[in-house]
Amino acid sequence: MRESLRHWFAPERLAEEGETPDYRFSLANERTFLAWLRTALALIGGGFAVDQFLPGLRWGWRVGLSVALLGCGVLCALRAVHHWMRCERAMRRGEDLPVSRFPATLSLAVAVVAVAMVVMVLGRWAG
Repeated sequence: MRESLRHWFAPERLAEEGETPDYRFSLANERTFLAWLRTALALIGGGFAVDQFLPGLRWGWRVGLSVALLGCGVLCALRAVHHWMRCERAMRRGEDLPVSRFPATLSLAVAVVAVAMVVMVLGRWAG
């Protein structure tokens, strides 16, 4: 784990492993990384939006939903760089790309937050 964190801040050390992959694959890996970062920014923005633009919600619900979205954004940003590094290393070594449960976990977390928000919106219309 410690070695993985070192590669986050010193990606040139990856060049010491294996062979340089086709640049198209490295650039595709980078585009995937950037897509994960955009997702993280959207989740963080959503967390702030819930807090700022839904003042009618009870404090606990508003803060809970905001923190859930912000937490998902933080995890997504951290996971982006970790996944980029793991894929880059696997390509250099000629290994299969790493698999991850993170997309499914993140999807479920966002779905739970979305369902909670739908329940609250419908509750406001009914009440």
